[in-house]
Amino acid sequence: MAIGRMNTAFRMALLAGTCLAATPAAAQDEDVDARLDRLEALVMGLIERLDAQQGEMESQQAENAAAAQAALAETRAMQARQEELAAQIDDPKKQEDKGFRVGNTTVSYAGYVKLDAISQRTSGGQVETGSIVRDFLIPGAIPVGGEASGWDTDFSARQSRIIFKTSTDVGAEHALNSQIELDFMVTPGGDERISNSYQPRLRQAFITYDNWLFGQTWSTFQNVGALPDSLDFIGTTPGTVFDRQPMIRYTNGGLMLAVEQPETTVTSPTGSRVLAGDDTLPDFVARYNFGGTWGSLTAAGILRNLRISDDDFGTGDDSALGYGLSLSGKIALGDKDDFRFMGTVGDGLGRYIGLNIVNDAALDGDGDLDPIFTYSGFAAYRHLWSDKLRSSVAGSYFKADNPVLLTSGSVTDESWNVLANIIYSPSRPIDIGLEYMYAERTLENGEAGNLQKIQVSTKYSF
Repeated sequence: MAIGRMNTAFRMALLAGTCLAATPAAAQDEDVDARLDRLEALVMGLIERLDAQQGEMESQQAENAAAAQAALAETRAMQARQEELAAQIDDPKKQEDKGFRVGNTTVSYAGYVKLDAISQRTSGGQVETGSIVRDFLIPGAIPVGGEASGWDTDFSARQSRIIFKTSTDVGAEHALNSQIELDFMVTPGGDERISNSYQPRLRQAFITYDNWLFGQTWSTFQNVGALPDSLDFIGTTPGTVFDRQPMIRYTNGGLMLAVEQPETTVTSPTGSRVLAGDDTLPDFVARYNFGGTWGSLTAAGILRNLRISDDDFGTGDDSALGYGLSLSGKIALGDKDDFRFMGTVGDGLGRYIGLNIVNDAALDGDGDLDPIFTYSGFAAYRHLWSDKLRSSVAGSYFKADNPVLLTSGSVTDESWNVLANIIYSPSRPIDIGLEYMYAERTLENGEAGNLQKIQVSTKYSF
């Protein structure tokens, strides 16, 4: 714009100069027309030169602007790359705080030591000493139809666990990690008389390479982040999706896709459980995670191929479709409190809900599979009284639509529980808590039994 104004002013000056120059030219009897032609040609040449210069300057300015934009984009890309590399470098450093380095691999560890003191009573029968039902809530195993027990007290450190992790440097473009996790729950080999020794068991063992996971871990259908803050091993067991198993999983942002180990559980006509073991297709799971300052939300779906063969019941081969949907999350309520929930519904989900409260399917009159429809859920509210003191209250519910004519009346129809606790943390890695729980189980024939539990726990995480 400035160059254009200069051109206009220059043209006006040249024309004015031409007019002034014409007067003395006439007085000297020169050829005025010839002089005017020369002057006009001169003016036009100057104008053309100015226009060319203006075009070159505008072109140069455009080139400079494009170069500046390219340099800015390159700088931002370099900055993002530096931050990514810094994060990759920082992660092994954090792991080295808890472990050691062997060649290109950093080995680290984590876990916790926990002591549980549990006193519980059951209204429908005595739970034998050493039974897993005395370690944590298993809704499908609450005794029904027997004599009420007294308060039985047990001390145990079986829930203590240790986690080993590795991170191997395979270049800045890839990430290779692994994890192995052990504890001592649900294993034989111990007693309460002398040693209280228990065999270790494999909880998780998996490899991750970039977006892929190979190995055993929590089912993609389960949202561990929504579980309540409880002293019991699970807490709201009747309404919780709970499963660990081998799988192949792909993750991209919030999207997770997985093929997982299949296993069909069937209720026989007498009400017993049969593990068919004839599965041919994996369980397919799709999940999406949403998150923000407000909390997190997870939506998951599952498709299953339930299958039996002639050697299971002598009724020939058969298969049926199982499916389910689950919505869960953790919502922040102010700066300290949160609300956690899960709701699940589906057909043929038995082994995924509440530690296999009911089975995936029953047999109809023709010996074919009849998937069992279930719905379940839980809600939990956690309040922080201070930086060192917190409490949770929670409740859960499970309901099965058993084909009673095919399963007998001895199978579980519904189960529910409630709990409340208070947990004190004198230092960040230490929790000392007290929890009360009430749980109930009802059979299809109407019989019911309940469990009451008081638990004191001390846990040190490292």
